[in-house]
Amino acid sequence: MDSTPHGAAVTAAGFGVKGPRGWAFRNIDLSAGPGALIAVQGPSGSGRTCLLLALTGRMKSAAGTAEVGGLPLPKKRAAVRSVTALAHVPGVAELDPALTVGEHLRERALLQGRFGGSLRALLRPRHERRAEARALVDGALTAAGLDPESLPKGIRTSVRDLERLEALRLSVALALIGGPRLLAVDDTDLKLSDDERAGAWAMLRGLAAAGTTVLAVCSEPPQGGEGVVLVRTGGRREADAPEGAPGGHPATTAGTDATAGRDATAGTDAAPDGNSGNSGTSEGNGSDESPANSKADEDPADSEHDQRDGTDDEEGAADALAEAGRS
Repeated sequence: MDSTPHGAAVTAAGFGVKGPRGWAFRNIDLSAGPGALIAVQGPSGSGRTCLLLALTGRMKSAAGTAEVGGLPLPKKRAAVRSVTALAHVPGVAELDPALTVGEHLRERALLQGRFGGSLRALLRPRHERRAEARALVDGALTAAGLDPESLPKGIRTSVRDLERLEALRLSVALALIGGPRLLAVDDTDLKLSDDERAGAWAMLRGLAAAGTTVLAVCSEPPQGGEGVVLVRTGGRREADAPEGAPGGHPATTAGTDATAGRDATAGTDAAPDGNSGNSGTSEGNGSDESPANSKADEDPADSEHDQRDGTDDEEGAADALAEAGRS
């Protein structure tokens, strides 16, 4: 097992999740060291959230291998869940708009004190346990960059009255109270302005720099991607793969792990039953297809097949997410 005291190393090879109606994603390759910032980029319905849930032990994989902190998936899913935390995941780990910031924090600290520690810790004097809980909450708020005093009603501010970036920071702070080795954040940049997006990525970079491995789903990777391990879900069809790609499933150059000095690769082929689906493409590679051989010359049956592939991708991801929400 990985003995690193803080962040968890994350690796995957040919990793995939399949739902009743098809693949949510597959052919994901990833290598990131402890304390890395991993950005998962892709269009909606391409399996981004499913990948996040699978790598944190909340969803069972159907293909390939993966390890988090030296714990193999899916064999050690329960152990992986114990060292990871989710933030801002709709339907799985989300804020209650009716509760206040203080109520969320107190509830999370209570759960951490009751279930996150040892029996010996529960037997300590009450004032010691309360002081420790307060220190955990204060540390998590500081790391997430959320100052309750700056909110309209302070700690009594309702979640429904928070700005989007403030809500994201609160969700991250709640996840950090448990001291995870891997923090997984969904919809990191959803409906954020450019300045808010920069603030969100600055927060996540800071967490990674402090030693926590961060896995963040996004529509756009952070500007100045130095040190970011980029994984892409979704892409071109298998038929568009460059010649010579092994097995018809080309890998996408996903990014560089600056710490380990390795390239991380990822691709998806989400069509069921071996049909061609979405595959990654090498970043920077141009298409050999000329305008004369593009959409104008496509067979109508091929166009219909493309549409079915996209539907299968989204249906597979939706099925897998529904199963995760019920578990």
